[in-house]
Amino acid sequence: MRAPLFSALIGLACLAAGAALAQTYPTGWGPNPVLPEPDKKLIPTTKVAPVERWQGNDKPVPAAGFGVSAFARDLDHPRWLYVLPNGDVLVAESAAPPKPEDGKGIKGAIMKHMMKKAGSVTPSANRITLLRDVDEHGVARTRSIFIKDLNSPFGMVLVDKDLYVATTDAVLRFPYTEGATAIGTPGTKVMDLPAGPLNHHWTKNITASPDGRFLYMTVGSNSNVAENGMEKEEGRAAIWEYERASGKSRLFATGLRNPNGMAWEPKTKVLWTVVNERDELGDDLVPDYLTSVKDGGFYGWPYSYFGQRVDARVKPPRPDMVQKALMPDYGLGSHTASLGLAFYDAKLFPASWQGGAFIGQHGSWNRREFAGYKVVFVPFADGRPSGPPVDFLIGFLTRDGKAKGRPVGVALDKSGALLVADDVGNVVWRVAPAAAAAR
Repeated sequence: MRAPLFSALIGLACLAAGAALAQTYPTGWGPNPVLPEPDKKLIPTTKVAPVERWQGNDKPVPAAGFGVSAFARDLDHPRWLYVLPNGDVLVAESAAPPKPEDGKGIKGAIMKHMMKKAGSVTPSANRITLLRDVDEHGVARTRSIFIKDLNSPFGMVLVDKDLYVATTDAVLRFPYTEGATAIGTPGTKVMDLPAGPLNHHWTKNITASPDGRFLYMTVGSNSNVAENGMEKEEGRAAIWEYERASGKSRLFATGLRNPNGMAWEPKTKVLWTVVNERDELGDDLVPDYLTSVKDGGFYGWPYSYFGQRVDARVKPPRPDMVQKALMPDYGLGSHTASLGLAFYDAKLFPASWQGGAFIGQHGSWNRREFAGYKVVFVPFADGRPSGPPVDFLIGFLTRDGKAKGRPVGVALDKSGALLVADDVGNVVWRVAPAAAAAR
């Protein structure tokens, strides 16, 4: 009887080990999220966290073992971040440009009111500000207007001595000299980006290939699900590729409703992006997502979501396009407004935080229970997501549902700390291991 008993004990041990290894994901999260049936209502859900900005020394709450401090305060709607090789931090202080054709009708008026209540409707400063930590103590001691009079700038990337800025309607190139605190030379337009009087998703991000040969630009859709007609979506809901040497551009990936953050996975050098998905199908549809980006890949919008789940609202249907739709790699929860993306390829953080993706979630405005309003971490192994998400920076919402801030862009500073642009709190936060943060 000893052999069967021994086998049974081994079997139980294996089951226990399997249970320990089982991974539980929140609803709408992970590599293959279980999705409910659509719950389309006559009057869509709207629930916005009204603004109640940080007071005094109040600040968000980091994960255990970390400290958070204000790298810079009193900014004007800081949306996006870029860290230059010398450690200077560029901040796009920006908001939506005039969009006379967006927000028309009753639905548009309601959305505009909700966005204003959420702190998202504000005149655009239209500038890039340079922040400098002169003594390496984790605080920007000096700041200067680096580039001004831009048209709702967002993404920035330096290639060699050329600084590229993605505004809402173009990619501009500026000459860059290391250590400069301002650029007075007008930018040279290298490429138009889809914009116009509608321009529903106005933010345009930019990054460069690791070898600097290509630029990649995100362009969001001009609608929720093409209700304005597909003719209004030309060149949109996509990532564009631009070859610097030839000036040639092409659509690199399509069917991405509103891609924002882009980053190269450190081990595989594959491009990844975070995407805001469609609205008005219920609280738990459709999850925003994190995905690798395949050259020529089509990701479903507007005809399907999360692979080949058909969106019956889109007329006429396109089963041929649905068949082509690729499944995203990792769900990020519905209506979280996932925007920022940075892979952790530095050494300051403990090993368990290295190699994974930090994602800034701006927060919901159309869900009964708030979602997002935090920075999350998705662990990676061998170039792929490897487990459930971990809350990294929270506390942007008060207990009674007011927004002290809303995180957007994320970036690593020269030391390896994480910077977070908070466009409602008007702060750039810096998160580092507690010992380093207390310097």
